[in-house]
Amino acid sequence: MRILGIESSCDETAVAIVQGDGDVVGVEQNLVSSQVEIHKLYGGVVPEVAARRHVDVIFPLLLEAGVPRDGSGIDAIAVTAGPGLVPALRVGVELGKTLAWAWGKPLVAVNHLEGHIYSVWLPSPNNHHPTPAFPSLCLLVSGGHTELILMRSHGQYELVGKTRDDAAGECFDKVAKLLGLPYPGGPQISKLATQGNRAALAFPRPMLESGDFDFSFSGLKTAVAVELKKQEGSEQKSALEDICASFEEAVVESLVTKTVAAVEKFRPASVILAGGVAANRHLRETLAAALSQLPITQNAPPTLHVPDLRYTGDNAAMIAAVGYFKALRREFSDPLTLEANPNMRLAL
Repeated sequence: MRILGIESSCDETAVAIVQGDGDVVGVEQNLVSSQVEIHKLYGGVVPEVAARRHVDVIFPLLLEAGVPRDGSGIDAIAVTAGPGLVPALRVGVELGKTLAWAWGKPLVAVNHLEGHIYSVWLPSPNNHHPTPAFPSLCLLVSGGHTELILMRSHGQYELVGKTRDDAAGECFDKVAKLLGLPYPGGPQISKLATQGNRAALAFPRPMLESGDFDFSFSGLKTAVAVELKKQEGSEQKSALEDICASFEEAVVESLVTKTVAAVEKFRPASVILAGGVAANRHLRETLAAALSQLPITQNAPPTLHVPDLRYTGDNAAMIAAVGYFKALRREFSDPLTLEANPNMRLAL
């Protein structure tokens, strides 16, 4: 089954074609047009600017991907319906609706967060096709979301933990701004952190003892701001690399500690790390090490699945992958009534 995927929820315009067969998803085309350089001028994403850029590049991307003008060979169309920025979402949604109606093809509305989860079903560079065993615990970490989701099977989710304020990726970007680093700030912090001392500054790990699986990063961001203010008049200032390393360590420890606690409670067969922050090497390595050190009882430690770096950011291949599995269940949407939903939630 060949699925055309369309993604325009934020500042990446993306088109992909995937081929599904059983539990295996192959990627034929995966094209992404990034707007980072455009939004760098504003220090963040401007929704209207993003939407106009989507309009400019989405049709050329379709042609570059080799999508037939009559839709021949395409079995269904999957489009991100939410969550995201309304003006940006509408570009992709309206295109998907139009193509579905014109070609007479089924339309699948995809939750962007579900797309990130399914990024681990996409093949690695050596063409290995991972198939996470169920139940699976997913740590979804991005600029807009930080959630722990128990995935019992395809399309069956239970939210077990979430951030109560800032998302982890959002915290990275805000701290980067405090430090005067260019947008997007997360990768800049991680790069500097590799050269710093992770124990140089004792930043807080909020909610580690809360007794649940929720996160909080607003207080950590404030702690960095307070430390920078304190050092303004000091002759002994911490190196930028040490600040970045200590901050990153606090975020990673918070994420990993809560995830391991959830693993110990729910005993999943696998763990999925997904979302833009899944590209963070320190997070990937720390989570893998923590899971490998879990005591073996009746069950072996869960297998960790992390997407290839090509698929950690927003892309249409992950949207098409969700579309494939939803199409197998015949979960289609009406192309005449589907609307973009900026607050779309996973079907829990």
